[in-house]
This record gives sequence, C-alpha cells and structure tokens, in this order.
Amino acid sequence: MLRDGRVCLPGPDGPVAAKNPAGEFYDPFEVVDRLTEKYSLLYVVDLDGIEQEAAQLDYLQELSRDITLWVDAGVRTADQAIDVLVAGARRAVLSTAYLLGPKELRRAWRLSTQLAFEVELDGPVVSAAHQSWETRDPYELLTTVHEVGLERFVLSTRDGAIDWGLVRKLTPIGPTWIDGSFSPAEAPQLAPAGARGGIFHLDGLLDGGALPG
Repeated sequence: MLRDGRVCLPGPDGPVAAKNPAGEFYDPFEVVDRLTEKYSLLYVVDLDGIEQEAAQLDYLQELSRDITLWVDAGVRTADQAIDVLVAGARRAVLSTAYLLGPKELRRAWRLSTQLAFEVELDGPVVSAAHQSWETRDPYELLTTVHEVGLERFVLSTRDGAIDWGLVRKLTPIGPTWIDGSFSPAEAPQLAPAGARGGIFHLDGLLDGGALPG
C-alpha cells in the first residue's frame, strides 16, 4: 500500500505509514529493490487514488521500471484505469468497491484489455460502489464480467476468513488471485482451490524477514 509516496501497512484504524526500527519512513524504491530478489510482480494499492481520486502516477511510473505492477488505485471510471496503465502498470484493477458500474467496465475494456476485476466482499456481501454490483452473487457477477471479456480476477475478503468453498466455485471462470485477509501461511490452500496465487501485505519483510514463496 502506498500513500503520499510512503509505504503503508494495515493498522487498527486503517493503513498507516510504516517506519523502520530507527523511526524512519521506508523508501518505496528500496522496498521494491528487496522484493525483486524473489518476486516478479507487485500488487500496489494506491491509497491516494482510493481516498482522493488522485493516483500517484509519478511513483507508479518509476516503480514500474523495476518490477511488474498490478495497481488498484480505486478507479471509478475507464479514463482513470487508462491513466494507471499509461503510468506503467501491467494491469489496472477494477473493483466493485469503486468502479461506477457496467458502463464504465465495458468502456474500459474497449480502451484496453490490460485489466483485472476485483470482487470485494464484506463478509458474504459484495462491497459495491454502484447498484449494479449490489446483492449480486459473486459467481453470477464474475460470469457476467467474463462475458464482457475480462479474464483475470481478484477475490478480496476484507473481514473474516477466506471462504475456500467460494474460491473453488469461482476459479473455473478464470485465473483468480486471493487478496484481503490472505496470508502466506494459507498458500498451501491456493492450488487445491484452483487459485492462481495470493496477495499479501509486507508485514515481516521490511526489516529483513524471510521472503515467503
């Protein structure tokens, strides 16, 4: 997670800027240098984009020089998704929590195929910025999105445990990554559920911790 150029981690009241043992903010470029030792893909949650609709395009452009980026910048419209892609992201993430409906989804797809679609769950309910996403069954929703043309999906469970039964139901629709409450300790459950991968926070990595596979 990135806010105002600072690496953030989850806090009790929301994301907070991470500091090293000396009390200094982490340099995002140094963090990326460390991650590239083992990882080829970085999932960036651009908090400025989510909270202020002001994606950190300069930072994304620089970070994308060293590692492949998927970026969730809270895009509401197709134009915002294209801005993220032009800045260097390999894929812009379109989320039910922010995207303003199917019209913007179809428009984004006409402009670029370098997209992923996120279903964000608040418990069993889809977190929705538009009434078209509300009260939708996640399977029905992803099937509809797949019919538009999108083929890569992210399932985010913000509160509570991951419903691996739901994951097994959704993964036949297309390659699916698990986000939200996912932790590296749950990696052995990915393959049996058909998931392509898991997305986890940087906790434990910033101060020289082992890099999980």
